[in-house]
Amino acid sequence: MAIVDGSILVCEEFWDARLTHSRRLVKMIEHMLESRAFMSLKDMDGFVAARGPGSFTGLRIGISVVKGLAYAMGKPAAGVSSLDGIAFRFDHCSIPVCVMMDARRNEVYCAVYHFDHGRLMSKTRESVVSPEEAIGMTSGPVVFAGSGSKAYRDIIEQTADNPEFADRFLDSVSATALLRSLASKEDFFNCPENRLAPVYIRQSDAQLQFAEK
Repeated sequence: MAIVDGSILVCEEFWDARLTHSRRLVKMIEHMLESRAFMSLKDMDGFVAARGPGSFTGLRIGISVVKGLAYAMGKPAAGVSSLDGIAFRFDHCSIPVCVMMDARRNEVYCAVYHFDHGRLMSKTRESVVSPEEAIGMTSGPVVFAGSGSKAYRDIIEQTADNPEFADRFLDSVSATALLRSLASKEDFFNCPENRLAPVYIRQSDAQLQFAEK
């Protein structure tokens, strides 16, 4: 979670706790505003949240809270890919970045990014694939990041051409990375592709289990 003023980072906070979004998110917002930024919701010009892929329940809770705040304050809200929220941590990387989020069921949410001095040059379509298929989207030296890159590290090391691995503490979605992704787009709050709505890519486990019956 972060608060920015233009291109200036006011403060950023990340909690790695075994609590659901529903139990910690509002408290995090209150703490950051009151104790760190010394601001109120009225001072916000807009709201941004990760829209997925990711945990179905977590996405619904997070997006609902942000939408509720935006509606209550009469301010715009935008959604950014969770994969972007990891990839843009590495936007000055000179080699491609393959983001792999563990999707369970021996699959990963994946996209491959090419940056040039902080500017996004290309990005593959976001997909949910096997680790082997994700690796097949790359060639040559590549930085692998995200929880999936650690869950399937052995496969990556055995299959990829010349893999490099991001530090584990850089595997999570970063609020400032989400904002850097949006900063590359003009008038992002009014851009249809930035609508704040969950993007799941695949069906939920409940839907998959129902289909198997």
